[in-house]
Amino acid sequence: SKKIKQENLAQAEARAEAENNLPELSFDTTEYDFGTINEGDVVETVFAFTNTGKSDLTILDARGSCGCTVPDYPKNTPIAPGDSGEIKVKFDSANKPGNQTKTVTLTTNTQRGREILRIKTMVTPDPVKEKQRQAARNQNTN
Repeated sequence: SKKIKQENLAQAEARAEAENNLPELSFDTTEYDFGTINEGDVVETVFAFTNTGKSDLTILDARGSCGCTVPDYPKNTPIAPGDSGEIKVKFDSANKPGNQTKTVTLTTNTQRGREILRIKTMVTPDPVKEKQRQAARNQNTN
């Protein structure tokens, strides 16, 4: 039984070693607030990151929570330890009046495997579109 324990220990050590050598994604910030914008505005922010781990970092995928949120990122590009990169997130506020919170989910080769970036904004409704929306709502109630 002593032999089995040693094997388990060796496996656990190998796992810990592998985890220590993984890339690590460190963001300056994972949330950005655009403040108040006008409906129809297209705004963009950049999330800067650094690979603070010990092996190459790869971002396999980045997805916005809706079509209005489009990430631009270094897809499948190895980022060496200590190197930095950026993820641009563009938000199109057309037909999105009011308080908006959107996310971008990253799939990476880190231990966590997923990172979530958030953007927030308050969209001032376009008066013309707001009238159209109200008219449409009123028609639905009649």
